Amino acid sequence: MTKGQTIAGDVAALLRARNPILWVVSREEARVEALLFEASKAAGYLPYTWDIAQGACDLAGKPVPIGDPDPGAMLAAIRERSQNGNERNLWILRDIAPLLSGPVGIVNQRALRNLARLRPTMARDRAQAVVVLTPSADIPAELAGHATLVDVALPDREEIAAILDTAVENNAEALPELRSSMLNGTRDACIDAAVGLSEEEAASCYGKSLVQLRRIDPLLVAKEKKRVIARERVLEWYDPLPGGLGSVGGLENLKSWLVARKAAYSAKARAYGLPAPRGALLVGVPGCGKSLTAKAIATAWGVPLLRLDLGGLKSKYVGESEGNLRKAFRTIEAVGRCVVWLDEIEKALAGATQGAADGGVSSDALGAILSWMQERTSEAFVIATANDVSALPPELLRKGRWDELWFVDLPTQPERESILQATLATHGRKEVKLDVRGVALECTDFTGAEIAALVPDAMYAAFADGEREINTIDLLDAAKTVSPLAKTAADKVNGLRAWAKGRARPASAALVETTAKTSGVDL
Repeated sequence: MTKGQTIAGDVAALLRARNPILWVVSREEARVEALLFEASKAAGYLPYTWDIAQGACDLAGKPVPIGDPDPGAMLAAIRERSQNGNERNLWILRDIAPLLSGPVGIVNQRALRNLARLRPTMARDRAQAVVVLTPSADIPAELAGHATLVDVALPDREEIAAILDTAVENNAEALPELRSSMLNGTRDACIDAAVGLSEEEAASCYGKSLVQLRRIDPLLVAKEKKRVIARERVLEWYDPLPGGLGSVGGLENLKSWLVARKAAYSAKARAYGLPAPRGALLVGVPGCGKSLTAKAIATAWGVPLLRLDLGGLKSKYVGESEGNLRKAFRTIEAVGRCVVWLDEIEKALAGATQGAADGGVSSDALGAILSWMQERTSEAFVIATANDVSALPPELLRKGRWDELWFVDLPTQPERESILQATLATHGRKEVKLDVRGVALECTDFTGAEIAALVPDAMYAAFADGEREINTIDLLDAAKTVSPLAKTAADKVNGLRAWAKGRARPASAALVETTAKTSGVDL
């Protein structure tokens, strides 16, 4: 059973139970009205729609002489039919929500409340039910005791699949190879790419892809989600890191684990009953690849990357911070499969553990995050990073919130070489002959960020010296100017290592450091 069918069944049950007002939340007017028509038929009601432009209309959209476009007159007409009519009706009011505020709205509110109070006394064969169809879940306080909130979810995978199949069948004659292009996992990829879009948006994206490419491309469809994120203004869309996990030097344990988790999103994994990965918390030394890894996961998995800035959601107005956070969670649920990045989470939640004078906003945010992480059903993978583990609340660290807790330490010798090679490739210097191993040996106790910074520093020096190519001496000279964080903040680094023993899984493979400096490349 699809989400839409479930919602139609729930609405039918509410109508049979004689609920006076249903406050239905959705921006998909056409899809929701089809579900409401289905529910009204099951409950034995004849549905009508009403809006401020056309007034009352029947199932076919033809205006009928009942009431008029004025909301007060329409509510009065519904009341009259409850007393003197000869049929049970469901009234789907499209535009009334904005007309329930302000001086005029007070009159409409009272008319709607009177109608709700009258509902239990209506004869069954003249029962009149009202649906307020609106994108907003904010029910006026005066109606809260009468209205039942029905939050209509966006189409699920099964419904999106039906939209895709319809698009394919409607264009199969003009594009003979379209059906065969849906094989080898492409159909599943196209469905996954559209999860989080409305029915109309999904159909439009499939149609746009067919017009532009004469096939349905999941990457083109997925780009539409960027517009959804921008519209909600509670999350930041990040372009995935080019190169994916290959751009991250070292951290082999963590990268192997991430590669294995990707398989859990396949159709075979769903058929097997394998749960989708929930997330990971990366704790460790600043500048050692935690944030870089978060950006690389989205590339490796082929999903959108969303950054949830908890600090940016805070507001000076009471209740608005919590509302922004709930809106962000709803957006994540709507987007479907994605990577959600919480960077330096300990700073955003500092008030929850350190008694910051923020009116309890941080504590409320922590509670909301913990509840969402425990109860969520979406396929979003949450990756959080933290530098100061002492500032993290204990309840955030317990097993069950995350699939795994990782400790990211200073890079080992092989990892330092890998970081240098990855950075050289990023800057277009992959083919340049350099003594990478020798440079890495001189960078003991350097963080990954400090090692990566050597390459652009060397390029500046080489460019200033006659625009020549960089060499090993340029890298070694750049390394001599660095004061490693591991030495300037040795107590902090040692404290992190002491905490991680027995608590977190090491992100790097256990390797024995070598101190022998050998070089096979001329300086």
